[in-house]
Amino acid sequence: KKSSSCCCSQSVGRQLNDNISNMNNSRRDFIKKATTGAAILAAPAILGSAKASGQVRAADAVAPFKLKYAPSLGMFRQHAGQDPIDNIKFIHDQGFRAVFDNSLMRREPAVQEKIMNELNRLGMDFGPYVLRADSGKQDFVLNSQEVRDMLIAQMKEGVEVSKRTGAKQALIVLGRYDMRLHMDYQTANAIDNLRYCVDIMEPAGVTLVLEPLNHHTNHPGLFLKGIPQAYAICRAVNSPACKIVNDLYHQQVSEGNLIPNLEMAWSEIAAIHLGDNPGRNEPTTGEINYKNIFKFLYNKKYDGTLCMEHGISQRGTKEGEARVIQAYRECDSFEV
Repeated sequence: KKSSSCCCSQSVGRQLNDNISNMNNSRRDFIKKATTGAAILAAPAILGSAKASGQVRAADAVAPFKLKYAPSLGMFRQHAGQDPIDNIKFIHDQGFRAVFDNSLMRREPAVQEKIMNELNRLGMDFGPYVLRADSGKQDFVLNSQEVRDMLIAQMKEGVEVSKRTGAKQALIVLGRYDMRLHMDYQTANAIDNLRYCVDIMEPAGVTLVLEPLNHHTNHPGLFLKGIPQAYAICRAVNSPACKIVNDLYHQQVSEGNLIPNLEMAWSEIAAIHLGDNPGRNEPTTGEINYKNIFKFLYNKKYDGTLCMEHGISQRGTKEGEARVIQAYRECDSFEV
């Protein structure tokens, strides 16, 4: 006699290849079976029914995740299409309670407002938007009035976006290091430049989150590359408007020791990015034990966003998108 777990697994496999109407018929049955073990298998079966006749449906949503995992707008385009509002509804329908959008600054103001209005309607959070991430230039590491004026102007632009949308976190990258200048002088310059920036952001209620990026695989030559380094800079700036976004993919490449680094830098971490290594795809595709990391974050009572800033191992397919959600259900099944 086959176990119910086996039957569910086979059913998921068949339904991922069925048409949308067949999935709609089985959806409620899967939701009823979404207990501790079955919930992991049920999520992919629900995916295909979230869009019917060109309309994304928010009815019969599965249980919310324990943490605020945040897909990017467009991550599930095979199911939800290109429209950001349809994406938000679909994401909410799958149990997610946050999104992020690296392209927010480039969107028309009317679209920015529309996105935020829909998130507010559904009670969802929004992860950090990218304010400055020019990895090809030296900027923060320089003691230059021209650079400082440029940074101040960009901060003012970010404040206007945040006023319009209500977004409270803006991501920045501190640019390239200067091979002709001692690293300690560059650090002092970065701290000074950040103090000018937070003088603008802090009164507006906006937090800058500094992102260390790995220098081995993706971003050689950048100044900020580790959590201890980012922690020291944030402590020196000494402002609630200057914190860290800990991208666990980048940190696994650069230094590993993920949970101890989270613990030691905890007071300065305001947001988290996700991605497995190698490959920078969804959790369970690489070496990072995300189930343990999520349990650690839950026990720390982390209430911020965890931006799913990664690819999809089965890219460009509905099955691949379903697998992403199933992976998060698996990693979110830690005991509390």
